Amino acid sequence: MITDAKSVLNMSITVTVSAQNPLASPGYKISIKTKKLLQNREISAGARVNAWVDSVRASSPTHTKSTSSVTDDQVTWNLHHPSALEMFEQIIDASKGKQIVMFLDYDGTLSPIVEDPDRAFMSKKMRKTVRKLAKCFPTAIVSGRCRDKVYKFVKLAELYYAGSHGLDIKGPEKRSKSKSDGESVLFQPASEFLPMIDEVYKQLVDTTKSTPGAKVENNKFCLSVHFRCVDEKKWSELAQQVRSVLKEYPKLRLTQGRKVLEIRPTIKWDKGKALEFLLESLGFANCTDVFPVYIGDDRTDEDAFKILRDRGQGFGILVSKFPKETSASYSLQEPDEVIDFLRRLVEWKQLSLQAHSRM
Repeated sequence: MITDAKSVLNMSITVTVSAQNPLASPGYKISIKTKKLLQNREISAGARVNAWVDSVRASSPTHTKSTSSVTDDQVTWNLHHPSALEMFEQIIDASKGKQIVMFLDYDGTLSPIVEDPDRAFMSKKMRKTVRKLAKCFPTAIVSGRCRDKVYKFVKLAELYYAGSHGLDIKGPEKRSKSKSDGESVLFQPASEFLPMIDEVYKQLVDTTKSTPGAKVENNKFCLSVHFRCVDEKKWSELAQQVRSVLKEYPKLRLTQGRKVLEIRPTIKWDKGKALEFLLESLGFANCTDVFPVYIGDDRTDEDAFKILRDRGQGFGILVSKFPKETSASYSLQEPDEVIDFLRRLVEWKQLSLQAHSRM
């Protein structure tokens, strides 16, 4: 048994799955075997590193099972989180008479998950589709990445960007040259943490350099320690290295994503808060005729899914090939399906405008 609580990575394990079912009554709950779910855990001192490693292994399956071996859990999960493509007409019916607002995660949603996070490029086809989408609906990219880095990937000035898990928000660029860049920034609630973030970044780079494959990414208002390229036998060692640095910084918290450790300020702000802030900025704070759609693949996106569930407006779409604990209503399997869904939305909107113009 591990007795040195300060030297290990702790986690809080949630075993109850609460899923918003678009086809059933509110509050419907289903149960799925915990080992097959992606658990997003607040990490603190006191738990076993081995348990954390097991959870990471379970949350990031590397081999797709054959269709002939689909489990009862997968069937149940698909029933309660049906394909957004298959349910497209029902989704459109629910949105009629309301303003659709689009929120999109980046990695794993607009671009595939890749080993090198610096090469997570979106396809030209995806960029073209998102550009058309933004002409039809207000559109925001909400990512854990640094806002500037996400912008360099997406390269679309007409979008809203919420980087660092929503800690750095900026609206579409103004065509007028009279306004400075600073005036277009909507919100940066964690500015006071910048010196601390930079300090911890340098320490993490130095501390983790002995672990082959580990990569520390500075996302300005938060940090990411990627271990997708780290030998699985080294995961525990890396976890302890990160913990050894953060134990001196109680104002920073550590959470787990898809083969990435996220370090963020302890302020009460996340992608869900960013979604609410953007809706308010767009004038939809207390509107009943708004229909937000959030598409994401990671546990950090669950904060936004839960906000939509609690508001009873719009819906979340989880991008995943595997059953995961989620508050999303629908699912898509991969970025290619995200493109198909977005294109259908654009086509529907264009046809609606054409029909309206002929009236």
